[in-house]
Amino acid sequence: MKQDLRIAISGKSGCGNTTVSGLLAQKLGLKLINYTFRQLAEEKGMTLKEVIEAAKNDDSYDKYVDKHQVELALAEPCVLGSRLAIWMLKEADFKVYLYASDETRAQRIFNREGGNLEAIKEFTAMRDREDTGRYKEFYGIDNNDYDFVDLIIDTVNFLPDQIVEIICEKLKEKGLI
Repeated sequence: MKQDLRIAISGKSGCGNTTVSGLLAQKLGLKLINYTFRQLAEEKGMTLKEVIEAAKNDDSYDKYVDKHQVELALAEPCVLGSRLAIWMLKEADFKVYLYASDETRAQRIFNREGGNLEAIKEFTAMRDREDTGRYKEFYGIDNNDYDFVDLIIDTVNFLPDQIVEIICEKLKEKGLI
């Protein structure tokens, strides 16, 4: 395996990003970095809800999370899993984008968290719009443009373990593992 391997994995909510990133890191014996508002809340002694509310009026929360995860990723070989990983970790040796249709994503979130499927579809669409606007405003990133990555996987027909195997095969082809 490449000595200082860094893999960036991105995808919108419900694509399997967190699950696949964790499984890949475990399989390759790399550190998983998935720094989110949840970790920031713990560090600041706040609740997750308090951080989310504060972030609505203060861009520094988002910017800190985005910057800090890159700092963590540059410190050691890792798998960085986040919505912006493939754009923010320019030094990544391998970039993966996980894709799933809006319908599939909503169904997965429903299966994971329960609730009302129609409400989840509406919330997910709203969150996607807000995320896209924020990423363009903060960084000039269009998170719907990911053609530059090494591998795009439509996750609808694969289980997380299968996705990890697909990624590992590509890493082998590139001589990274």
